[in-house]
Amino acid sequence: MCYTSTVCAVSVLGADAEIKFSIPVGKLFTHELMRETFQNDFEPLSKLYAGRLYDDPMVFKCNLQNFPDLPEWLRFTQRHPYDNGFLYGTPTAPGKSIIEIHAINKRSYETTRQLLIINAVAEKRLPFQAEFFIKLRDIERVLPSPVQDEIKQDLQRLWKTEALEIVNITNALDRGGRVPLPLAGHFEGVYVKVGSEQYFSDCLLMVLTAEHQKQCKAGAKTRIPGECNFCSIPSNCITWCKIELFDLSRQAPPPPPPTMGPGILEAGGEFNPPESPPSRDYFPDYIVTVIVPLILAIILCALLAYIMFCRREGVQTSKIQLYHHHTIHGDTEELRSMAGCRGVRPPMSTFPMFDARTGQSAPPLHSDSIPLIMPQQFFPDIDKLTLPGFLLC
Repeated sequence: MCYTSTVCAVSVLGADAEIKFSIPVGKLFTHELMRETFQNDFEPLSKLYAGRLYDDPMVFKCNLQNFPDLPEWLRFTQRHPYDNGFLYGTPTAPGKSIIEIHAINKRSYETTRQLLIINAVAEKRLPFQAEFFIKLRDIERVLPSPVQDEIKQDLQRLWKTEALEIVNITNALDRGGRVPLPLAGHFEGVYVKVGSEQYFSDCLLMVLTAEHQKQCKAGAKTRIPGECNFCSIPSNCITWCKIELFDLSRQAPPPPPPTMGPGILEAGGEFNPPESPPSRDYFPDYIVTVIVPLILAIILCALLAYIMFCRREGVQTSKIQLYHHHTIHGDTEELRSMAGCRGVRPPMSTFPMFDARTGQSAPPLHSDSIPLIMPQQFFPDIDKLTLPGFLLC
């Protein structure tokens, strides 16, 4: 009743007012961000008399004051800009949280801000809790109060008590579930956790039997007794193989003390630091990592040098190649001497056949196997011609 009057007051006064909640630790907190409340802040009532009534798409951004994110126990969801947003979660420790809510109007790009003050107070936790998985539901379809009441009524009949409180609601995607296909009939699934002061009913204790666990492991269809089926709405039916029971009335045993050993100092003893590690000879490692690769590199370089320079020893240039090279040098010198004066006779190198010493022309030769210029005929001393650079090694 307190929550409802607070929300109504905010709807009348606008979205700039602060909303304050006081919730117990360990109980589910749900707050719906109504687009109508923020629409009134974007378009005041004075503009409604002009005959314009807007229903703008809005996007909500929520964060802890002076921080970029929400507290770790609080979550926010909004599926579509035309849907309302939901803040939900279960506080784990007492304290005060100031949440800033920013609404962005997607039509006019206006923004407005609202403060939500949540004061979590300490309270005794419910000793007996159970978690159920609802397969045919999405998280934003379970958070509205009417849907929570429908699920709570089914679980009350299953637990056989009305003293039942919803402890937490979690999206299956936050628990490692897979994203469903965007088709009709495919849902994300939600986990609903409830608690009570009363012990579990016989229907709930049935999930602890060996026969039930064997059926779930085998993947067979679980047989549910008729007196335990309290699903009034098909979309609110629970998955029996994913029911977990928590008995918080039994205190968890303390962890065993550490065993005494060489790593734990005895009471009253003196600390003796360990001795320095023994010295190690790094010379074998140096040989393996440095000397051996260096020796292999030197051997490869010597082998390559031998192949490239020393395998051509004794190979001489042919005499005809030496003669052609000599004529090229002579013609080059002759052309250089003619460059200074153009009134000289044509160079002898332009004649078809000539003797470099006498200038006499030689008779043409008609044999294809004999070169045009006979080096032995015109150059008797050609055997003595050697050119440096044509003899290697």
